[in-house]
Amino acid sequence: MSRRLDQLPRQRLIFLPTPLSPLERLTAALRGPRLYIKRDDLTGLGLGGNKTRKLEFLLGEAMSQGCDCVVTGGAMQSNHSRQTAAAAAAVGLECHLALGGEEPPTATGNLLLDRLFGAVVHWCGSDRKGERIPRIAQDLHAQGHKPYIIPYGGSDPVGAMGFVAAIGELKAQLASQDVRPDAVVFASSSGGTQAGMVVGMDLFDLDVPVIGIGVDKGEAGDLPYETWLATLADRLASRLGKAGGYQAADFDVRKGYVGGGYGVVGDLEREAISLVARQEGIVLDPVYTARAMGGLIDLIRRGEFDRSKSVVFWHTGGTPAVFAYADELSGRP
Repeated sequence: MSRRLDQLPRQRLIFLPTPLSPLERLTAALRGPRLYIKRDDLTGLGLGGNKTRKLEFLLGEAMSQGCDCVVTGGAMQSNHSRQTAAAAAAVGLECHLALGGEEPPTATGNLLLDRLFGAVVHWCGSDRKGERIPRIAQDLHAQGHKPYIIPYGGSDPVGAMGFVAAIGELKAQLASQDVRPDAVVFASSSGGTQAGMVVGMDLFDLDVPVIGIGVDKGEAGDLPYETWLATLADRLASRLGKAGGYQAADFDVRKGYVGGGYGVVGDLEREAISLVARQEGIVLDPVYTARAMGGLIDLIRRGEFDRSKSVVFWHTGGTPAVFAYADELSGRP
């Protein structure tokens, strides 16, 4: 490749490597494959989460361009927005968040942390995927600021670079622990994590299938989700001086676990949160990792992964959102 990862602008924000640990009690409870967990809930900054891997490259570019603020957005309980607010605070940039919904009477979960980190929140009603980010950035520019736009989920070729690097980290851990996984399973939504992982597997010559559990409808604008992933992967590979040519078929996304829709907690998520908490003392978030773990549990029960297999579950973080879902998780109406 013509450009190495270590030549790209990067703002170091997190504790790496995050742990790769066996889930012995959960493995026994499910009577299935040997399970391991990659703990990106322990990245450190702003109560953790995988988005900070992307933000190291995104803020690296923002700082290199002399920007004085960042603009991003998502749902009201967006993990990405919370981590962006924390990262911006850590490097001294102003943070503007375009959040879906209307301002609630009480800030809880990620929204409370957004406030604590000093983010300016712009309420956007039904627009929960950052649709108003360009307008906010335009207004900031007119006010004399130099804003840096971070897309929904941090999922562009710059942000996805964080998960190319993450696969290099994973490869070293697998070798040191003599683990040979048959799959890596995780929550897939805005696309940067999955595209980065697939490109990273190729770049670091690690032959492990990547399985994304879809947590949303699975569309990216006018494109089918897998087509968007291939497009993003090609753009990412190009930045690294690597041949692209990715196709939609290169991306394994399981879409049968959306349930009541994005952010709607059902029995799948409740069981996953309870099982992992009681077996391992690890908290999953209700929107992303609980749905992904619920999908993995279903795959195990349907026999896709038997006792002869090994699976790495990538915990992408998001645990502060648990506190905003207290009623749904406690069984209250």
